[in-house]
Amino acid sequence: MDEYLSPLWVSLKTVATTTVVTFVLGVAAARWMSRYSGRLKPLIDGIFILPLVLPPTVVGLALLLTFGRHGPVWPLLHPLGVNLILSWPATVISATVVCFPLMYMTAKSAFEQVDTNIEDTARTLGAGEWKVFLTITMPLARPGIMAGTVLCVARALGEFGATLMFAGNIPGRTTTLPIAIYFAYFGGDENRALYLTAIVLVISFTSVVCLAYLKPKPRKAAFAPDLVPEGDSPR
Repeated sequence: MDEYLSPLWVSLKTVATTTVVTFVLGVAAARWMSRYSGRLKPLIDGIFILPLVLPPTVVGLALLLTFGRHGPVWPLLHPLGVNLILSWPATVISATVVCFPLMYMTAKSAFEQVDTNIEDTARTLGAGEWKVFLTITMPLARPGIMAGTVLCVARALGEFGATLMFAGNIPGRTTTLPIAIYFAYFGGDENRALYLTAIVLVISFTSVVCLAYLKPKPRKAAFAPDLVPEGDSPR
């Protein structure tokens, strides 16, 4: 039973942590870029979206070069005794890098659709930036942000290439469901691969169904008395 529960537990931990980290980073970056209009906007936009178009193995190699012994991050982590390669945090980093563009793109699109006049009116009435963001911007952008969050959950659950290269296949530590399915199938254990695949399908389908239920229902247009012709009355 542990051969089924161990990859599931590693995946659930990775997905939960990745979703939280990606949500914070993605929303912050999207909010900033939705209001930024400098010359470097296309360049920054391209950097943020780049992991989405790169093969996962290339992302994994880039992470190895960044956090490896000859990478720029190694001198900062080595004195602290921290080695991220082939560790559980590496699974989170891999999934976060791959999922970030999805959260960033959906949140940025949602923020750009928010009417800035509403935000300006709130500021005129004395509301601070944080209050405007939390009480006006975020609720108006909620559908797009929720969609991005669900996409991150699904993408983090299915992440394979970057995780395998950066975190490896260590049972109980870095072996996620996709990695376990891959090695089970090519190791001749097709039944285990099918059971694990069924688990992934159930989790993915549940996340999609939750998104459908969490979508806000469209509001009916408010009745405007001044549009009713004289002599008529609403029923």
